[in-house]
Amino acid sequence: ITEAVLAHPARMPALLAERLAVSRATARRHLDRLVQAQWLERVGGRGRGATYRPGALRAVVRRYPLEGLMEDLPWAHDFAPNFELRPNVARIVQHVFTELLNNAIDHSGGTRVTVSMRQTPSQVQLLVSDDGRGVFDVVAERFGIADPTMAMLELAKGKLTSQPERHAGRGLFFCARLADVFDLHANHSAFQQRGWQRGQWWPLERSACQAGSAVYVAVRTDTERSLDAVLQKHSLDGQGYGFDCTVVPLRLMTGPDVGVEARAQARRVAERLTQFKRVEIDFEGLSDVGHGFADELFRVFGARHPGVEIVPVNMAPRVAAMAGSVR
Repeated sequence: ITEAVLAHPARMPALLAERLAVSRATARRHLDRLVQAQWLERVGGRGRGATYRPGALRAVVRRYPLEGLMEDLPWAHDFAPNFELRPNVARIVQHVFTELLNNAIDHSGGTRVTVSMRQTPSQVQLLVSDDGRGVFDVVAERFGIADPTMAMLELAKGKLTSQPERHAGRGLFFCARLADVFDLHANHSAFQQRGWQRGQWWPLERSACQAGSAVYVAVRTDTERSLDAVLQKHSLDGQGYGFDCTVVPLRLMTGPDVGVEARAQARRVAERLTQFKRVEIDFEGLSDVGHGFADELFRVFGARHPGVEIVPVNMAPRVAAMAGSVR
């Protein structure tokens, strides 16, 4: 209905009657309900001279074969013309849209991708799903990380890519930080990050994706966030575009019966951190850590890699005391 009203604002009763094989009167009743539901706005009264335009709710869904697909063209031709967004929001959504679609093209190994985008009075919602192998299978094959939670820990750090000659591992990392809600579903596992709990990843109880990968993103339509500000936040000086800083959410490593105690866990956390200059270790949700874990991460790793600044954040009192004892 969003695309139809933009293409035929003065012909909606006739167009709807043709498409649904109903009378003009029935079509007008459908249009009345769409106006009440905020999918349409009526302009110029209810008579024959009435025209329509999109309302507060808009939606477009497209399915594409992945072979030969270029991610910029669907945005420019099928999606951007149908939505009305503030400039900073439009740039964020375009960035996320093209990054997620490019991931499906380059990494999924699938044949088709479905893209759904919806605008409400408060959010822009984007869902990109493919029929490929699933991101966690790709990580397991390329990096030998079979546990989806550990794979998510590596993805949360950033700079993880199965094609380093073509990609820098920035896509999912920055998409998650541009979003207010970010869900990643693949291989019977699912994880969520919420913008108001930045840096934390939460495992979801059930994946909505039985094949391939599906990524859901929601961005507030009134957000003051900008693409440049998010990119620059992860540079060392906060001014450039170098990907120098990251956050490691330790809560991903924990469970009802699993804490962070062992040196092996610390070495897993420290994996690939030498690619960054500043790393925040997020202890949110942890009341204790083991001496071996703290010693390996803060003292041993710190001594071997003095060029990497390790910054613990969100520490409970006992965690802070243990970190202080080994530093």
